[in-house]
Amino acid sequence: MQFLGSWATGDKSRLLHFSTQTLETFSQHIQASDADCEAGGLLLGSVHGAHLLIEQATVPTAWDKRFRYLFERMPFGHEAIALSRWTASQGTVRYLGEWHTHPEDHPQPSSLDRSEWTLLAAQRRDKRPVLAVIIGRRSLYAELVPRSGEGSIFFPVE
Repeated sequence: MQFLGSWATGDKSRLLHFSTQTLETFSQHIQASDADCEAGGLLLGSVHGAHLLIEQATVPTAWDKRFRYLFERMPFGHEAIALSRWTASQGTVRYLGEWHTHPEDHPQPSSLDRSEWTLLAAQRRDKRPVLAVIIGRRSLYAELVPRSGEGSIFFPVE
């Protein structure tokens, strides 16, 4: 599956770009077969005004809990990578959100996804919304979620 790298909100006020490396990580974890478990990780990148550049997506670790219809990211491993990237970039590459897969062609967030995203946004020290991405078999879903709940949905830009 080939996902597009450039995304925008409906009004084009916010732009989102996924690096080639990030898109490759997403593609490697698509739940293509009935036996594949959900996968996920952190989204690391930089902020440019209202726009986001996702430079890296961490991959599942041995400590993460992976099932067919559930992914629970454990902090160990992911947070070490995020801190390392933050330090090496002198604070320009930061935690911007989370990604995980769904075993469906065109993914939509579940009520559990929504409650987790709102909780993650509320925990942000910098008060920024959380970028939430779900990788499906044929498309992906991307939303910038503020602490108040539903946020801005991104759409692919050709």
